[in-house]
Amino acid sequence: MFKESLLDKILYRIKKLIPKSVFNTLAPMYHSLLAYAGAVLYRFPSKDMTVIGITGTKGKSTVTYLVSKILEANNEGVAAIGSLGYKIKDREWPNTLKMTMPGRFKLQKFLSQAKKAGCKYVVLEVTSEGIKQKRHLGITFDCAVFTNLHKEHIESHGSFEKYTEAKQELFKAAKNIHVINSDDPNFELFSKYPSEKTIFYGIRTGEMRAANIQKSNEETTFNVYGTEFKINLAGEFNILNCLAALAVGAMYGIELPEARHILESVRSIPGRMEFVQRKPFSVVVDYAHTPDSLELVYKTLKNNSRLICVLGAAGGGRDKWKRPEFGKIADTYCDEIILTNEDPFEESPEKILDEISSGVKAHEPVRIMDRREAIKKAITGAQPGNTVIITGKGSEPSMAIAGNRKIPWSDKKIAEEILK
Repeated sequence: MFKESLLDKILYRIKKLIPKSVFNTLAPMYHSLLAYAGAVLYRFPSKDMTVIGITGTKGKSTVTYLVSKILEANNEGVAAIGSLGYKIKDREWPNTLKMTMPGRFKLQKFLSQAKKAGCKYVVLEVTSEGIKQKRHLGITFDCAVFTNLHKEHIESHGSFEKYTEAKQELFKAAKNIHVINSDDPNFELFSKYPSEKTIFYGIRTGEMRAANIQKSNEETTFNVYGTEFKINLAGEFNILNCLAALAVGAMYGIELPEARHILESVRSIPGRMEFVQRKPFSVVVDYAHTPDSLELVYKTLKNNSRLICVLGAAGGGRDKWKRPEFGKIADTYCDEIILTNEDPFEESPEKILDEISSGVKAHEPVRIMDRREAIKKAITGAQPGNTVIITGKGSEPSMAIAGNRKIPWSDKKIAEEILK
């Protein structure tokens, strides 16, 4: 069997030899051939498992995590892959690739390993970037899940319409079950594709619908068809994430009372509104990397408390339009703003912070390039009743810096060390 690192180097050199304009024309064919080559090499392992693909701008990781937990109630092997990491039955390990959906050969190798381990289900985060690069080809999807749609990856796709079209490819590929958030204004773009079964979920609409909602930073309660759920996850968006997972579970025979115990046992989602500490002041780590998700997190945590935020923005030319928006949102909701390095890649960290600062008008943000020192300032300056919110990296185990290097990183571990 070939070494994947060697293959990556060979492919990288081949791409370098081809003029960019020529490669862009040939890219769809190039990516498709690689996808099917990976599937052939590993003998199309997904055909022998039930593959559930989850797509959307936000919530993919949380829904993947919750669906995996619910399906385990069947006492059948479950594998999962996404930004939170890899899982094959009881074995788990981090995703250090800096991409949610791995490359074609890595992805098919993972599916092959899951098959050999005896897994029945595979829960897979499916990204627009992954679909653009045809990584989904050669995978037999049984179920497609749509969480929501917001503006993201516009530079990469060329337009919001093309970004949306990429997401829809998953629903063309999955013919059996479609699970759709009907509260999202774009749901009809995904409900138009044929399937054997389609189930809609939401808070305001849908068949899997939440009622009698009560929310706090400590817990959230809601009712679905007479079953009361009391979960440890804050925010309305997490109710939607739970409804998506419940809908998938229902499609595979998991009854609501059985799923209730599973959801209530989840204390937190790694790096997703994860409370590192609640008293005497709160410290929260969250992945929020779009304006919509950042605003939702700030709104959920505000609750009349003083909000101290630590934030930055990813480099690498990714969605630069978001940076001033981050500044505007922090300016609206936060009482103290600390700007810091995130994942600069080859970009100037100072320039990234300049672009975030351009959206801040009412406050004077503090700039601390050393992310550890920025987190330390936020925590040591917090008073009882305050909330420190650290966004951008969530549970990511590394930081991407210049020179195509990644250094080990964990916002949660650093916060825990400072709190000791």
